[in-house]
Amino acid sequence: QVQLVESGGGLVQPGGSLRLSCAASGFTFSTSAMNWYRQVPGKQREFVAAITSVGGDSVAADPVKGRFTISRDNAKNTVYLQMNNLKPEDSAVYYCTAPRFNAWGQGTQVHVSS
Repeated sequence: QVQLVESGGGLVQPGGSLRLSCAASGFTFSTSAMNWYRQVPGKQREFVAAITSVGGDSVAADPVKGRFTISRDNAKNTVYLQMNNLKPEDSAVYYCTAPRFNAWGQGTQVHVSS
């Protein structure tokens, strides 16, 4: 079955960096676009970034543009989210998704605080 497992979250100071990873299994990863979303308790999930199957094209939401970068390694069935210059408002649970299968991971918590 389709499985997505996120990792790499944690506590970081404002201005710091984290790299999230999402390991995929149960489907042909190399032919699947992948997305990252985030959610704050009590709010709707928010789109963060997306990348095409071959990784040639990506897009990021305006609040994170220029600070977050999505990438993928098809040989490792893994998608990444490099997050730089983190701000307190980036604190959330971050999820990776395989939209073609409507599959979501369990999420990884990011907390930005001094």
